[in-house]
Amino acid sequence: MLSTKGFRISRGHVIKALARGRYMASVTPGKFSQYEAPAGYEARTPPYARLLENLSRVRRVLGSSQRLTLAEKILYSHLANPEDLEGAQGDVANVRGKQYLKLMPDRVAMQDASAQMAMLQFIMCGMASTAVPASIHCDHLVVGKVGADQDLRSALDTNSEVFNFLQSCGEKFGIQFWGPGSGIIHQIVLENFSTPGLMMLGTDSHTPNAGGLGAIAIGVGGADAVDVLTGTPWELKAPRVLGVKLSGKLSGWTTPKDVITKIAGELTVRGGTGYIVEYFGEGVTQLGCTGMATICNMGAEIGATTSTFPMQESHYEYLKATGRGPVAELAKRVNGETGFMTADEGAEYDKVIEIDLSALEPSVNGPFTPDLRTPISELKETRTKEGWPQEISAGLIGSCTNSSYQDMSRAASIVSQAERAGLKPKIPFFVTPGSERVRATIARDGLIDTFERNGAVVLANACGPCIGQWDRGEDAPKGANVILTSFNRNFRARNDGNRETENFLTSPDIVTAMIYSGSMDFNPLTDSLTTPEGKKFKFEPPVGDQLPSQGFLEGRSEFYPELEPKPQPKVQIAVAPDSDRLQLLKTFPAWTGSELSTTVILKVEGKCTTDHISAAGPWLKYKGHLGNIAHNTLIGAVNKETGEVNTAYDLDGKSYGIPELMQKWKDESRPWVVVAEHNYGEGSAREHAALQPRFLGGQIILTKSFARIHETNLKKQGMLPLTFANEKDYDKLSTGDVLKTLNLRDMVAKLGDNGGIVQLEVTKRSGDKFIIDARHTMSADQIEWFKAGSAINFIAKQK
Repeated sequence: MLSTKGFRISRGHVIKALARGRYMASVTPGKFSQYEAPAGYEARTPPYARLLENLSRVRRVLGSSQRLTLAEKILYSHLANPEDLEGAQGDVANVRGKQYLKLMPDRVAMQDASAQMAMLQFIMCGMASTAVPASIHCDHLVVGKVGADQDLRSALDTNSEVFNFLQSCGEKFGIQFWGPGSGIIHQIVLENFSTPGLMMLGTDSHTPNAGGLGAIAIGVGGADAVDVLTGTPWELKAPRVLGVKLSGKLSGWTTPKDVITKIAGELTVRGGTGYIVEYFGEGVTQLGCTGMATICNMGAEIGATTSTFPMQESHYEYLKATGRGPVAELAKRVNGETGFMTADEGAEYDKVIEIDLSALEPSVNGPFTPDLRTPISELKETRTKEGWPQEISAGLIGSCTNSSYQDMSRAASIVSQAERAGLKPKIPFFVTPGSERVRATIARDGLIDTFERNGAVVLANACGPCIGQWDRGEDAPKGANVILTSFNRNFRARNDGNRETENFLTSPDIVTAMIYSGSMDFNPLTDSLTTPEGKKFKFEPPVGDQLPSQGFLEGRSEFYPELEPKPQPKVQIAVAPDSDRLQLLKTFPAWTGSELSTTVILKVEGKCTTDHISAAGPWLKYKGHLGNIAHNTLIGAVNKETGEVNTAYDLDGKSYGIPELMQKWKDESRPWVVVAEHNYGEGSAREHAALQPRFLGGQIILTKSFARIHETNLKKQGMLPLTFANEKDYDKLSTGDVLKTLNLRDMVAKLGDNGGIVQLEVTKRSGDKFIIDARHTMSADQIEWFKAGSAINFIAKQK
C-alpha cells in the first residue's frame, strides 16, 4: 500500500482484466451465444449475446420493416422488457419523446465529488454489493496550482477523509477505486470501459464522452446511479434522435473541437434537449476515436441526452491500443455480422443537420456561455465590437474534453515550432494530461519535456481548473480578464471564482498558439509574430498522431486499482459524527397526501445553471456533507425583482442571503417555491442542486423550462418540478405569493396520467387570487418516488 498521511491507494498491476461475477454477459444461451465475452474481459465487454437477443425481441414487437438508428438499437436492446414497446404499434415515432423506457445499463462510473452522495444514498439501500460493475474516480478534488506532484500531495493532505471513505465503500461493495492522480473519469472510462454497444451511466454531465467509442453513456445524478447499482430498472423518457451528417475532411488548424463548437453555436444550449445526437456520413471515417470523444463530450453543452458514433476502424484500433484486443475483435465481428453498432439503412432521424468538415474553420466560444461562437477569422473584429479585453491572462489545455495523445502531440508541435524560432510564451500556460496512461506516454515521447522547457506548468491528471479547482495565487486578476482554454464549460466564476474572468473555449491548437501573442487580436492561421532577431514568424498548421507510434505506456502501477475487486462485507464505513466533510443521510419525509401550499421565496432572473444553484470550486469539499453544502444554495442566482445576487427578502422586508432565508423558512415550517426562467439547472449532473433545496424545505420549482438532468434530479429527491403552461404567467408572480396545488391528489391518484397539468391557485400578498396552469412530466414510477419522499426511500423499501 502507498500511504500519504493516512490515505490509502491500492497498489495493483497494469490493468489486464476486470472479471466480475455479477455481470450478466455470459448467462444468455441461444442463437447469439457465439458472441459471449472473451474470457477475462467479461466486465469490460457489453453483453452482446443478451443485447442481440433483446434486440430481436424488439424487432418482433415493432415489426421487421422498422428501421432503427444506432442510438435506438443500443437503447432498446437494454430494455428490461422489450415487450413494453408494444404500445408503439410498430412505429418508433410513437416511442421517441413520448414513451418512458425502463432500461438496464451495463455499468456505472462516479467521480469523487458526486460519488460521495451516491455512496451515501447506496448505503441507505442496505445491499451487500452492486448489481453491475462500477468505478469511483478521484479527479475533482485536486486543486491545480504549481504542478502535479505538489498539487497531488496537497490534495491527499486536504481530502484524505473523503478519499478513505470512498475507498472503503469500494472495498465493501466491490467497486473499482481509481485514486487521485490516476486520471479524469471520462478519459479513464474511454481507455478502459467504453466499448461499442455499451450502455452506462455516470454521475457527471460529461459522461457522454464515452460515446466517442460507440457507447450510449448518459450523465445522471447519484440517485439515478443508485437505481442501476441496485439492479432497479432505470427510467428515461425515450429521446428523439438528431442526426449530424459529416462530410469532407478536417485539415490544417481545424479539429474535432471545432465540430462541436460550431454545433453549439447553431443549436444553442437548449437545442439538443430531449435528443440523442447520432453522427454519420463519410466524414466520420477519418476522425480518431479521441476526437469523436471530444465531440460527444461537449454534446452536454447543447443539452443533449448523449451523443454517439457508429463503430469505425478507429474504434477497433483504439481498443487494441488500450489493451483490449480480444474485445476489439469481438466487437468488430458482432458489428460485421449483425450491424448492431451501425444504424439500419433507411433509418430516419427526427432532425438532421449537415457539416462540411472541409469548410470548417476554428472558432472560440464565449464568454460566459459555451454556445456564443466566433470564427477565428472574426475574433479581432468581434472582440473590439463587444469590448472584450484584448490581453489574454492565461492559456490552459487538457481537461476531459481535450487531453488525449492526439491533442497533446498537436499542441507540442506548435510549441516546438515556436521554440525553434526563439519565441517564449507571453502568458502562463497550463497543461493537464487526462490520465496516467496519457501522461506516461507523452513523457516517454518527450512531449512533457517540450512543454516544461518552454515554461508550461504540467498539472496532475485531474480536472483542476476546468471545474474551478484552480488556485491562481496572489497575482490572480481581480477584475475583467480573458483566459483561453480547451475546456467544455465557461460559466461565470466557474474556473477561478472570479465572475469577471472571461473564458473562451477553443481547441488546444488555438490556445497553444495564442500564448505566444497574448492577444485576442492574433489569428495564428494568418498572422505573424516577431522573433527576438526581428524576423517574421508564422506558425505552420499543427501535426499529431491519433495514437502513439510506440504504443501506450501504462505508467505508475500505484495509480491502477485492484484488477478484480470483490465485495468485502466486513469492511467498516466510518463517518465521524463531528465531520465537516461527510454526513450520513436521513430520509426525507414522505408526502402527506395533501395538496401543497408553498410561498415564493425567490424569483430568479436569466440563466441559472447548476453552478448558480450549487457552486463548485471551494464548495467541492462539502459534497459529502449535505448540511454544510446547503449553505451555497442559489448563491449565484440573480433576484429578478431587485437585480441583486444571493439576496432574498422575508415577508417583513428584511434581506437575507438566499440559503439563510431558506433555512429560516424551514425552521418556521414555511414550505417554499422558487420561480425561474428557461433551461433552469443547465450544466453539470449536480444532484446537490436538487438535494439542497429539498433539505432546506423547498417543495416546488416552477420554471419556463428545465435542463433534462436537473428536472430528473429534482424528481429523485421528492421535489415537484413544474413548468408554466403559459410563460407569461412568470411575470404575474412575485416574492411572497402563496402557490397552492389544486389537483395534485388527482394527479397522484392517476399516476401522473391526468393530462399533464397541475393547477396552481396564486394568492397575492394583497389577497387577490387567480389560477394558473403548470405542466408536469411525472411518470408512474416518479409518482411513487414523490409519494415515498424520494427515489431512495422507495428503492430501500422495495429492496
